[in-house]
Amino acid sequence: MPQAISPEFSSSVKLKYVKLGYQYLVNHILTFLLIPIMVGVLIEVLRLGPDEILKLWNSLHFDLVKILCSSFLIIFAATIYFMSKPLSIYLVDYACYKPPVTYRVPFATGLEHAKIIFRSNPKCVDFVKRILERSGLGEETCLPPATHYIPPRPTMKAAREEAQEIIFSAMDSLLYKTGLEAKDIDILIVNCSIFSPTPSLSDMVINNYKLRSNIKSFSLSGMGCSAGLISIDLARDLLQVHPNSNAVVISTEIITPNCYQGKERAMLVPNCLFRMGGAAILLTNRRWERRRAKYRLLHLVRTHKGADNKAYRCVMEDEDPEGNVGVKLSKDLMAIAGEALKSNITTIAPLVLPASDQLLFFIILIGRKILNLNWKPYIPDFKQAFEHFCIHAGGRAVIDELQKKLQLSAEHVEASRMTLHRFGNTSSSSLWYELSYIEAKGRMKKGDRIWQIAFGSGFKCNSAVWKCNRNIKPPTDGPGPWLDCIHRYPVQIPEVVLL
Repeated sequence: MPQAISPEFSSSVKLKYVKLGYQYLVNHILTFLLIPIMVGVLIEVLRLGPDEILKLWNSLHFDLVKILCSSFLIIFAATIYFMSKPLSIYLVDYACYKPPVTYRVPFATGLEHAKIIFRSNPKCVDFVKRILERSGLGEETCLPPATHYIPPRPTMKAAREEAQEIIFSAMDSLLYKTGLEAKDIDILIVNCSIFSPTPSLSDMVINNYKLRSNIKSFSLSGMGCSAGLISIDLARDLLQVHPNSNAVVISTEIITPNCYQGKERAMLVPNCLFRMGGAAILLTNRRWERRRAKYRLLHLVRTHKGADNKAYRCVMEDEDPEGNVGVKLSKDLMAIAGEALKSNITTIAPLVLPASDQLLFFIILIGRKILNLNWKPYIPDFKQAFEHFCIHAGGRAVIDELQKKLQLSAEHVEASRMTLHRFGNTSSSSLWYELSYIEAKGRMKKGDRIWQIAFGSGFKCNSAVWKCNRNIKPPTDGPGPWLDCIHRYPVQIPEVVLL
């Protein structure tokens, strides 16, 4: 006997179709309004007949001066419109650094180092063990050579060597993939939060690749894991005022000088999560590059909560009582990140959501704020606006929180979780490893929209919206961070890995 359909299931199906019908009606309201008007005009034309239409045409009197003036005004208005229209910014291609296998730090190695370094403090060893077990990281994440020593050797020389390896490797891959010549780079932006040497990292790149003397170069530091999108924003603004230009953005975090050697728990967490990584991105405003460019930048929204003391101090480089320098993470971090995300969503939602969601959001807002009705706040369905999500792989808790707040499926956050598992928290470059994962899986199609979300010290929440220009085939050769392991992903990540 077939089982009867439950009333709850039936009502949920009906509600689903009501919602779909509402979305279709509101999103196509102009079409529904124009169709009756066009049908009415067509009926009236058919009713008049050809003779009446010809008589009406002959009755019109055209003044040559008026025609010329009208044409001039139309051409002038069109010229002003196109001249004032912002230039389109295209992402031609990008490249991610892939560390050699000799830099690999499996859990056993990390735990063994912790036991030796903290042999007189078993509580620190237990804390590091608990963090690693619940981190969401895998066995193939990498750390620079200086941190493999016991104790670590965070020298200036080692930090420079790490920076050169990551930045030059990513840059070489970018030049190989795009065919770009060094002399064609007009703008260079390098972001690295903690390591800020003199000469700067951008100077290092200019020296190594012998870039032009009139290049516009910038080095951004101290801006945390969201600095990658800040660099994209800076490049966009520069490309708006410098036509026919190419901009290269390099995002990385140098781990060597960030190795905390004290015993404060809040400062030990970054040691367990942060790993080597970097990316180089080529942006351009050249229109003829549109055909081969992968993406077009649609929106970029930056939110800064630094006016609030708790937000300002929740991620801070500081000294412990023994004078050891490290990055301290506050217990309020996730709550502050949630508030920053809420502010960012408030700004970006009207730019990306379909009319149906915007109308519903507006109605519920009026009901709650003006009419004081006891309605639940409306959470927009961002799955209607985006096909792909790249959430900063700052840690399992960050991804879990955003998946819950944005009501995303496991597939939507798959790229973030797998990036965290394979490469760890690579700071500002993690978004590009995630985008590379989606491409390697063959999921990126022409017209797809991507939402990149990043958080950083200060406290900042930044997001960028891209639109795919063409179908992107999974890479089969050449440089690529996922080339030799994409067939193994996705993997099942347990809540706790017993060590």
